[in-house]
Amino acid sequence: MKSVSIITVNYNHHHLTEALLYSIFSKNTYPSVEIVVVDNGSDTNPLPAWQQQFPAVRFIRSEVNLGFAGGNNVGIKAATGDYLFLVNNDTEFTESLVEQLVHTLNIHPDCGIVSPKIRYYDTPNVLQYAGYTEMNYYTCRNRCIGQFEEDKGQYDNCTGITGFAHGAAMMIKREAIEKAGLMAENFFLYYEEMDWCEYIKRAGYTVHVNMQALIYHKESMSVGKASPLKEYFMNRNRLLFIRRNAPTLKRVSFLFYFLLVVSPRNIIQYVSHKNYRFIPILFKAITWNFTHTTNSKILGYSFNQ
Repeated sequence: MKSVSIITVNYNHHHLTEALLYSIFSKNTYPSVEIVVVDNGSDTNPLPAWQQQFPAVRFIRSEVNLGFAGGNNVGIKAATGDYLFLVNNDTEFTESLVEQLVHTLNIHPDCGIVSPKIRYYDTPNVLQYAGYTEMNYYTCRNRCIGQFEEDKGQYDNCTGITGFAHGAAMMIKREAIEKAGLMAENFFLYYEEMDWCEYIKRAGYTVHVNMQALIYHKESMSVGKASPLKEYFMNRNRLLFIRRNAPTLKRVSFLFYFLLVVSPRNIIQYVSHKNYRFIPILFKAITWNFTHTTNSKILGYSFNQ
């Protein structure tokens, strides 16, 4: 039996992490699991209370916020499982979730990473993820299959190879990590799991979705309010993703597309919504890509909201 390490990262949302842990203890039936929780530099340290409340869980504290990739990498390095199940702390488990994902990795030797079907927690019959299409490297766009659709089982027979895993829930073979490497921490937020999937593919593995496995995600169906943080990283990392993964011709084509189409369109939207402060943030995101390598290291990040 393959051992599974369930890894989640907490940052200032202690109640969500506690709800996830309770759902794991109440729903999981796979016997060979360990649970690793990384606190990613929260303002208050929850570990002393959690160690009393959840003695079976391994807790690790980072004194700085390392971002999504950095926090998960801390957990991966500490984990002992053959398979590592990375889940957002705002998810909740269902029965047979772990078994189904383990089964996919077991029966497909070429599969390096797999995600389950994801539904929205607040609208439990609505899909968030049933797989991804491949990336268009000329525009750095792809599509999340099934998102916002009522789940009537229309994708349940689509289990198999997909474009990308979903960062909210993805199980990966340790051997795939050893060949592809850890997640790139300089993304900090957004695009890091897609970048990781591309590196896993180049290491010789495939990416799968298992529609018989189900997890609920508490992320809102709404896009959410725009913020300087989101605008910066979405634009910066879109460029970074292409720089790290696209062939030369497509990389150059995308750069012209981003500078001549995407950036003017964004600026028009900023002005129309009176978000004038986003304009210098866009230029900062672009400039970063001309002044940093694709593997530039960062240690934590602070950004005025």
